[in-house]
Amino acid sequence: MQAFHRIRIALAQTAIVWEEKEQNIKKAEEQIKDAVNHRSEAIFFPEMSFTGFSMNTDATKERRDETVRRVQSLARQYRIAVGFGWVRDCGETCENHYTIADCGGRIVSDYTKIHPFSFAGEDLRFRGGSALSYFSLNGIICSTFVCYDLRFPEIFQAASKTAHAIIVPANWPAKRSAHWQTLLRARAIENQVYILAVNCTGDIGGIRCTGGSCVIDPEGTVRSVLHNGEGILYAELTDDAEDIRRGFPVRHDRREELYKSLE
Repeated sequence: MQAFHRIRIALAQTAIVWEEKEQNIKKAEEQIKDAVNHRSEAIFFPEMSFTGFSMNTDATKERRDETVRRVQSLARQYRIAVGFGWVRDCGETCENHYTIADCGGRIVSDYTKIHPFSFAGEDLRFRGGSALSYFSLNGIICSTFVCYDLRFPEIFQAASKTAHAIIVPANWPAKRSAHWQTLLRARAIENQVYILAVNCTGDIGGIRCTGGSCVIDPEGTVRSVLHNGEGILYAELTDDAEDIRRGFPVRHDRREELYKSLE
């Protein structure tokens, strides 16, 4: 009988207090404690976890990675892996980061959002990343994307060649919640990966968000979902993605070289 890697995870659907890092980090510590009490081995927070999605980079940016060090300390103290978003000061522009600290406080992944949201002017303040990021949690290979990246299926196809689970933190607005639900399921189905999506809720800088954090399996089934309101979604992830891929080998029929020639 095949043994699968397993992990118990928590998705923290938070009502982020706008541009108030200290207040949000204190709240996050309480959520981390709750996750540990529920025997979770990893907890993931939304995009720009402790400020909300903001163009006011003077208030959010960090040159010395202060938030990273704070979260590393919390991960070590409570012995839990933590995924969190923050803003790196790069001089004239910034970067929208999502970082994973393992249960020992070591940084095992640091992803820069590849697609700044130009419709909202994010590209004027943030430069896009140019690399994928992978890390292992309990033997499960994971990757991360951020919010607007969800609309670009090519990067999910690339990441899923290695990853069996993809975390998607976001500050996704309520008025496009149907897109959120549809695209998350599509990315899971077409790539035969687990999708762990964590959104915020409430009024974030004048934009209403309604959560919808969820766990979707490689067949596209929504295993669990947290609708409107602040809370923590708990789930146990069993890494059977490769088994599912063997049972329905869609990826075997992809024609990568042909696709390139059609551009």
